[in-house]
Amino acid sequence: MTHDPLGLVRAALENPAGASSDFDLNPETVLPEGRRLRPAGVLVPIVMGRDEPRVILTKRSSALKHHPGQIAFPGGKQDPGDADVIAAALREANEEIGLDPALVEVMGMMPVHETVTGFRITPVIGRLTRPFQPVPEAGEVDEVFDVPLSHLMTPANYRIEARYWRGSLRRYYTVPFGPYYIWGATARILRSIADMAERS
Repeated sequence: MTHDPLGLVRAALENPAGASSDFDLNPETVLPEGRRLRPAGVLVPIVMGRDEPRVILTKRSSALKHHPGQIAFPGGKQDPGDADVIAAALREANEEIGLDPALVEVMGMMPVHETVTGFRITPVIGRLTRPFQPVPEAGEVDEVFDVPLSHLMTPANYRIEARYWRGSLRRYYTVPFGPYYIWGATARILRSIADMAERS
């Protein structure tokens, strides 16, 4: 039998769990009824490295007003001109890291993730059909890097940490890799994929 390097990702897509949120580890949080969430799409781009698949991530510019310096997937809110969240994720990836949508084979979507900032994010998993040279968007992206898929698909690599935010203790997932501190919504989405793959 031929080994499928993306087998765990395919398993996660075939066995989706429920939605996730920034509040999963903070059950005491009371969310307002009738809250309106803005739709957004992020791309989880997987490129075949020399030895194994790798996930492309970005480090946001330290000059940004929102989430400066944080590790994130390429993506953003769905604009009126976007056909759907997949189109939004591909458009944003093109704008942020210069990824041509024609290079992305969309494998599927993961369950939505609600953020503390009021977004309803749909993670779109896409396999790159060939390598590409990232072009970070000036003023928005400080760095584009990649992480071995195997590192992100290993639940033992995740930790739960906490810090005070707006007067209360907020717990969140982290999955550090080298000099990169991956946390918050990005780590939570990756942990969901790892959990779904392990459960299959």
